[in-house]
Amino acid sequence: MSSPSGPATLRVSALLLVRDRRVLMVRARGRDVLYLPGGKAEPDETDLRAVLREAREEIALRLGPEDVELFGTVLEPAHGQAPGTMVAMTLFTVRPGGTADSASPVASSEVDAVEWVTSADADRCPPAGVETLRRLVAAGLVD
Repeated sequence: MSSPSGPATLRVSALLLVRDRRVLMVRARGRDVLYLPGGKAEPDETDLRAVLREAREEIALRLGPEDVELFGTVLEPAHGQAPGTMVAMTLFTVRPGGTADSASPVASSEVDAVEWVTSADADRCPPAGVETLRRLVAAGLVD
């Protein structure tokens, strides 16, 4: 999504798996930056389908549409992209109490590790992750 007169906006979907007032993030290959599990939607993919696919690819969680609910969207500068590039990240929470809520996420070949984080880890996150942590704290879900 870009226009001839403006910078690109990347459309991304991400999963919020919250347990014990911490949210699951993944550490990118060979880096210390933390990201929410997720990624860019394919051109023919809805935000929902993208987050379900990315959860399977990055943290080996097989989720269905009934396992997640929309939390919101953050619009922030995109990390590691050309100046002016934005990311519109649609966030989905795992429904509390469902079967997926107790599943054990594991790092896939796409990521080095999974980590349970709080707002104290914001300095290790790109702008969209920082804003997401702020919103999770404001919602009373994460410390």
